[in-house]
Amino acid sequence: MKHLLLVALLFVFGSVSAQSINWMTMNEALAAQKKEPKKIFMDVYTTWCGPCKLLDKNTFTDKNVIKFINDNYYAVKFNGEGTEKITYQDFTYTNPNYQEDRKGRNATHFFADALKLRGYPSLVFFKEDGSLIQAIPGYKTPQQLEIYLKMIANNDYAKLTTAEAWETYQKNFKGTF
Repeated sequence: MKHLLLVALLFVFGSVSAQSINWMTMNEALAAQKKEPKKIFMDVYTTWCGPCKLLDKNTFTDKNVIKFINDNYYAVKFNGEGTEKITYQDFTYTNPNYQEDRKGRNATHFFADALKLRGYPSLVFFKEDGSLIQAIPGYKTPQQLEIYLKMIANNDYAKLTTAEAWETYQKNFKGTF
């Protein structure tokens, strides 16, 4: 009887892993890459950022986005103004200017600075060896995010070396989200 109930619940709600993105820290993702190489997808947000909250509400709850990210990336959630210590390429990044009681904007984390982010949210992609591929600023709907997720997952980005190549790629891309 319990088995039938579990099967029914899985049928109605889907598997647990399909319900949310398997977020981790950057340090966890880098460690996981050493065991099983996989690209990293990082959501860089802040606590005060409205578009960041919309990404969480609208994009990161989409079943296609969830499945694709979980299947193809280590997903990292990183507060660009937080206090997390990140050891990346033999350097430990911190946020020594963070003010705990401050409301709204806070000091920028040194790792966010190192990534040369131009705003929040920023979606950052890393290769299987942890090296930076690209940061993409701004809110994206599931359909807008799909082209980046797939282009980077299947290494098409390496062939897109001109603006014309990118334009052609976008025109020919057939989304399924």
